[in-house]
Amino acid sequence: MRKREQSLIDRLEDALTSFKRDEHDLPGISKPAYRGALIAQLVESVRRVKYPAVIRTQKHSHRRKDPADDMFDPLKAAILHFREGRVDEAYWLVFLFVQFGKHKKGGYLYARNIYGRLGDGGLWDWRSTCSDPDAFRAWLHANQERLRALPTAFGNHRKRESLDAYSDNGTGATVATYTAWVAPPRSHQQLFDDAIAQAEGDGKRAFHLLYESMVLVRRFGRTARFDYLAMIGKLEFAAIEPDSAYLGAATGPVTGAKLLFGGGSSAKISVAQLDELLICLDRYLNVGMQVIEDAVCNWQKSPGTFKSFRG
Repeated sequence: MRKREQSLIDRLEDALTSFKRDEHDLPGISKPAYRGALIAQLVESVRRVKYPAVIRTQKHSHRRKDPADDMFDPLKAAILHFREGRVDEAYWLVFLFVQFGKHKKGGYLYARNIYGRLGDGGLWDWRSTCSDPDAFRAWLHANQERLRALPTAFGNHRKRESLDAYSDNGTGATVATYTAWVAPPRSHQQLFDDAIAQAEGDGKRAFHLLYESMVLVRRFGRTARFDYLAMIGKLEFAAIEPDSAYLGAATGPVTGAKLLFGGGSSAKISVAQLDELLICLDRYLNVGMQVIEDAVCNWQKSPGTFKSFRG
């Protein structure tokens, strides 16, 4: 743990003590080792969630936008496009970042090679994709072998996804339904601005409205929707932020929350109650729902010993 984060550790320690005293018991961290591991996961999650805010203000090489370049990075490319007024392209690159993830060995090879059409000329940028999603699916189908031969895979949060172009559960369906969700000629910004207006400027309510509307996007379940919308907020493309941990059908976060508040994965606490308890906990920790969701999920994998989970 970094020395400069000691003040954060001390604050989290005090917040957990206050929550337990004033709100609800925390049997999952009654042992010092478990408490220490949870706090370490919270600190790591704070660091990870802050990353987009850090890169949002930095200068970036324009090589980051070029999928033919080894320096291609979909998030940094999104920031550059947003700064340059190509807002739809910025949102699209965030979508590609979430859809394919970052593989621990292959990095962004899927996003890079699909966005760059395997270097054969042109891009599957927002304009070309949204104007003809059928052409995208045909290209994806024709290039299955080349794509699958790349030394990479989907990132950890998307490891069960497929490159299939025409099945209801493949990347082709995800891309086609994402474009239908945005519904051109409406722009991404109009979509998000409409949600914020409907929520009367409340960024958390707007997040919820957008999250619910994304049920239209195939294979974009709880985690993908949460990650995509949270990233849009962290990059300040739109003034939204998570209003809850959206436990829903989640496995890791629910297991972690049951361990934390009930002492074990078999604790008789409903998902709705767990969500409310996590919202209440954040009023004490003040780190944001994405940090809490991420930390609790990772903590339950190794509750007595801190381990860094990446990829």
